[in-house]
Order: sequence, then structure tokens, then C-alpha cells
Amino acid sequence: MSAYKVIQVIGTSPNSWEEAAKSAIEQAGKHIRELRIAEIEKLDARIENNVIVEYRARVSLSFRYEGSPA
Repeated sequence: MSAYKVIQVIGTSPNSWEEAAKSAIEQAGKHIRELRIAEIEKLDARIENNVIVEYRARVSLSFRYEGSPA
């Protein structure tokens, strides 16, 4: 048996939701080992003067606890 933790992170990008999600996963991967699953929970955008200036992706990530069998 193994145990997993699920966290939410938000990535941002000035270009696209895809880049925002990728950013969230890559940044989390720099600090958390054994990432397993990424689930895109929510997409939104920040708007200024009727123009999208930032895409945001809320991502749920699961990872295995240290020492938990594979």
C-alpha cells in the first residue's frame, strides 16, 4: 500500500492557459519529488482595460509520501 498527498497550485502565463498549467507543474516539481497526477481544476484570466493580461490555471497535484512503497 502507498499513501499520496494532493495539493493545489496556481500557475500563470501572459500567453495561454496551457503555459500557465505547465508553469504550475514545473515549479511544483522543483520542490516536490514523486509527482504523479496533475488535474486542471479551474482556468481563469486576469483582465485589465478589457484585455486579458494573465492566464491562470489552478492545478491539483498528487505526490507519493517519502518512504511509501511504489
